[in-house]
Amino acid sequence: MHRSGFVNIIGNPNVGKSTLTNLFVGEKLSIITHKAQTTRHRILGIVNSENYQMVISDTPGILKPAHKLHESMMDFVNMTFDDADILIYMVEYKDHNLKSLNLLKKIKSTKTPLFLIINKIDTINQTKLENEIDHWKSVLPNAEIWSISAKEKFNVIELKNRIIELLPEGPAYFPKDQITDKPERFFVNEIIREKILINFKKEIPYSVEVVTESFDEEVNIIRIRSIIMVERNSQKGIIIGHKGDAIKKVGTDSRIDLEGFFNKKIFLDLQVKVNKNWKSSDKQLKKFGYNQK
Repeated sequence: MHRSGFVNIIGNPNVGKSTLTNLFVGEKLSIITHKAQTTRHRILGIVNSENYQMVISDTPGILKPAHKLHESMMDFVNMTFDDADILIYMVEYKDHNLKSLNLLKKIKSTKTPLFLIINKIDTINQTKLENEIDHWKSVLPNAEIWSISAKEKFNVIELKNRIIELLPEGPAYFPKDQITDKPERFFVNEIIREKILINFKKEIPYSVEVVTESFDEEVNIIRIRSIIMVERNSQKGIIIGHKGDAIKKVGTDSRIDLEGFFNKKIFLDLQVKVNKNWKSSDKQLKKFGYNQK
């Protein structure tokens, strides 16, 4: 008997969705920072075994859209209700307010097997955890409630095994040697964007998109040319930094991670360009892989 299915994770920003996805897959597919809106796309991680294939879907954190990029990010979240075989709603302590009442209604009324996962329990005591469990039992009586610490890897294997038990019988959706639906250039873009999130403050990381224009793989090296898009000239100056120091730091940090990801020497050419108001342009968002209803 072979089991297969889509396991889709939703939740507010920074509750640990990407960390759990990476743990299940055993690879760093989703970038992780402490900043909201780190995940912008829906990323599929494919967990393979002889007897099952679990396709786990990491999604952007739920937010109230302020522009078309946010709207597209929320479209990715809403898509997860359409193809989920198992739905995971992930929270942390006192994370009781979902930023979309419509989504909460969907969660409450879903006929899909539902897990309510309380993450980061390493930060609270037993009494607080029990109160949290009682709260969610009253809000989502249809959910199977689990408490985990993705950071400490507590209860993660047990949760994974339980989810696999509930996967429907069926053939694999993807080849068994595949671990994601995304192409190589996507991960180049995400690794560079992660370094920008880490190295810059205020609005800069949220005004940036990365596009890889060339990815040329040779026997011993991969030559990559990527463009960092910003919305204003002042942001371009900040990204480049004094005498190019800032862009050099992003490039060095990115290259180290890319060499680990692809297990090959990397030559990375980074350029910065101004692309005014790309976050509100349907044409630009489509070009960057958003607006995929």
